[in-house]
Amino acid sequence: MLCEMCGNDVETTSRVKVEGSVLRLCPDCARFGEAVEAPPAPARASSTGAPAPIGAASRPLGRSRSFEERDLFKELPEMELAEDWGKRIRQAREKLLWSPEEFGKRLNEKKSIILKLESGSFRPPDATIRKIEQLLKVRLRAEPAGPAT
Repeated sequence: MLCEMCGNDVETTSRVKVEGSVLRLCPDCARFGEAVEAPPAPARASSTGAPAPIGAASRPLGRSRSFEERDLFKELPEMELAEDWGKRIRQAREKLLWSPEEFGKRLNEKKSIILKLESGSFRPPDATIRKIEQLLKVRLRAEPAGPAT
């Protein structure tokens, strides 16, 4: 058996708690912690006669926990960039009396990017849209209009 602390191959190891972790240690390394009793062996078997799986004794019977992956984008309403998003950015910036240079510094973008955003010739990435909305306290996204029937 291998000692989990020093890595030596020894004949016997004992379970020892060292700084909150229970390790299998050789007699030399066991002095660094406190001896721990061996865990109780799973004595019960399933109804088929096969041994119970490891950890089954600690699980409550009749309840199984399954983890399901959730797609958060399905739960959120679909949002699109509003048609006049560039105009909204410029108006909100001017309302705060910020120059394009000052707004660019606060947004961590260049002045040329700010001017392209305001003219509508550059569509910002979603992360930048969120930063702009938080910084200027303006909504740039809107729910899409439904199909005309």
